[in-house]
Amino acid sequence: MLQLYFSPMACSLSSRIALMEAGLDASYHQVHLWTKKIVDDDGDFRGISPKGAVPVLVLDNGERLTESAAVLQYIADLNPKSGLAPRPGDVDRYRLQEWLSFIGSEIHKAFLFPTFWYKDDGSLAKPRARIAQTLSVPAEHLAEREFLVGNSFTVADAHLTWALLLLRPAGIDIARWPSLSAYLERMQTRPAVRSAIATEMALRKAMAA
Repeated sequence: MLQLYFSPMACSLSSRIALMEAGLDASYHQVHLWTKKIVDDDGDFRGISPKGAVPVLVLDNGERLTESAAVLQYIADLNPKSGLAPRPGDVDRYRLQEWLSFIGSEIHKAFLFPTFWYKDDGSLAKPRARIAQTLSVPAEHLAEREFLVGNSFTVADAHLTWALLLLRPAGIDIARWPSLSAYLERMQTRPAVRSAIATEMALRKAMAA
């Protein structure tokens, strides 16, 4: 069985959404990212991944995948009928990679990561100044589209949904971009998306208790 190492409401949420959308069984292992401990057994997460970051997907043969773009693509390809990724040779497959790269680099690493992990000593001024321009790209793209790629939900949508959810606690009100606000509302009507978010929100609240 697949195993996903995750932290509640971290970027690994998109992998949970993808697994649920694909109808794939998996076991889930919660990680405390500050201490690098696995909640199940208090084990050292760095023994699973020296990077110390989620997601980590352990495959049926024991191999491990890291980095959201790779994990999401792998999950999508495990069940091609799910439509979570365009088929090889389709130009939209590269559009999918384009969006996964953009979300991972321009929204996650350039803004969300420093916002949640670094002390605001003035070093966050540039990321905050840039995020509006960054978000205008998907906002314009989604102005007359239901999904990021093609005409159906893909793992790129799973990843952007997570990123948009994290923007509010990061101090960004996406109501400034009506197309993004409407998009997030649509994504949260999907049963798998709603269930994945509810599961991880409950776990996050339990961690804070």
